[in-house]
Amino acid sequence: MCKADKFLYHRKLWEMKVKFLGDSKIDKFKNSLVLRSRMSLWMIRAMTVLLLWSCFVHLVAMGEMWGPRLLKGWPSCFNHHDLPMAAEMASLPMKTAFPPKRIYQNNGYLMVSCNGGLNQMRAAICDMVTIARYMNVTLIVPELDKTSFWNDPSEFKDIFDVDHFISSLRDEVRILKELPPRLKRRVRLGMYHTMPPISWSNMSYYQDQILPLVKKHKVVHLNKTDTRLANNELPVEIQKLRCRANFNGLRFTPKIEELGRRVVKILREKGPFLVLHLRYEMDMLAFSGCSHGCNRYEEEELTRMRYAYPWWKEKVIDSELKRKEGLCPLTPEETALTLSALGIDRNVQIYIAAGEIYGGKRRLKALTDVFPNVVRKETLLDSSDLSFCQNHSSQMAALDYLISLESDIFVPTYYGNMAKVVEGHRRFLGFKKTIELNRKLLVKLIDEYYEGLLSWEVFSTTVKAFHATRMGGPKRRLVIPNRPKEEDYFYANPYECLQLLHENNGNSLEETI
Repeated sequence: MCKADKFLYHRKLWEMKVKFLGDSKIDKFKNSLVLRSRMSLWMIRAMTVLLLWSCFVHLVAMGEMWGPRLLKGWPSCFNHHDLPMAAEMASLPMKTAFPPKRIYQNNGYLMVSCNGGLNQMRAAICDMVTIARYMNVTLIVPELDKTSFWNDPSEFKDIFDVDHFISSLRDEVRILKELPPRLKRRVRLGMYHTMPPISWSNMSYYQDQILPLVKKHKVVHLNKTDTRLANNELPVEIQKLRCRANFNGLRFTPKIEELGRRVVKILREKGPFLVLHLRYEMDMLAFSGCSHGCNRYEEEELTRMRYAYPWWKEKVIDSELKRKEGLCPLTPEETALTLSALGIDRNVQIYIAAGEIYGGKRRLKALTDVFPNVVRKETLLDSSDLSFCQNHSSQMAALDYLISLESDIFVPTYYGNMAKVVEGHRRFLGFKKTIELNRKLLVKLIDEYYEGLLSWEVFSTTVKAFHATRMGGPKRRLVIPNRPKEEDYFYANPYECLQLLHENNGNSLEETI
């Protein structure tokens, strides 16, 4: 082959290679367009899913907060007995969609040490959440009281679902389980401010007095928390946040809630049940100085106990005078007479939500003789079921709290913290029947009945008539300016959070029994 032919041959071969490579690049280009188109379509779909999911999360979060009032068919707490497949649903773990975090300029850190029993601390925690939110500070998970009469070593996480508490309120306030390491060191070195806030304060006190201290010291420790926020004259959004913390943020641990469900199921299998908060316990009698019906030895024992606790300030107490003023818990004898006068069926199950009754079976006999179906958690469950909360009074109280919420009727014999907080929670759950006993009237009528001045018919009719409008129905709080201890407690009747529920109930008067 000559040089010219070789040249033409190599040139044609080169042109074929170029053409082939060119076609390949074009194909690659076309393929890349298709790939990019598919990628764009995938991105659009992904963004749409994320947007829809975000909307769903917000709606669920709102549904959780307002469910008991706006979404009447949705379950609240563990109120499953109205729903189909209740038994199956009750045992399944709840999956909660939490709201997005609120982003804000953090002004510092708030540590709190709660004081009192479980329900006093519960209300205080809700107040502290609200106060932290409106000061734009970070709240450290509250420390529970371990030095009071009950001497309960339980931590927050032993009673409440701490992760739910943090996550369910994160769109309002940042809550941490503990201080960041650098601030821990400052606290160990005493470089923080500790103080008890003034009782019954409004938000301006915390904005004007406490917030500057937080900004100055970075960490402020409030060592008293009971009733440190006013009942009234607060903005509606503050009151609603207190409710949200109480009814949505504070959930007991799964172990306590599961045990509560078991007890309620056992009770429901035998029909309706009444929860009696019989506050006839040794500590209550010693603290209040109420010894009506006690023998001399018991009176002396209660007096010794009262003097043994220096923070119980009142020492010399006239028991009979205090009883006539309605300031003593009803005795088991008085309770049996009252329930009978109210027309409570003697065969109804009565669950006693309380610690050990002073005088034991001897004093309870007056009640059990009239109402034979009296039960306690200790009689419904095996000792092994309660082993985790033995010697932990707050965990026991949490179990009683759950069962009290679920009862057909709730009757407290003393208007203490549990009676008030449970009453308010039952209002939120649909104005469930709670009989608020007027002890001052009752002891007067009971004494007259025992003295033969009243017949049974007159006694019973008077008791029923007076309590017909004291059944936990819709009403406004009593407001007494400058006398907060004497006015209605916010957590017993959080009216601002119940208005829509009130309207759905038709503003009807409370029913008699």
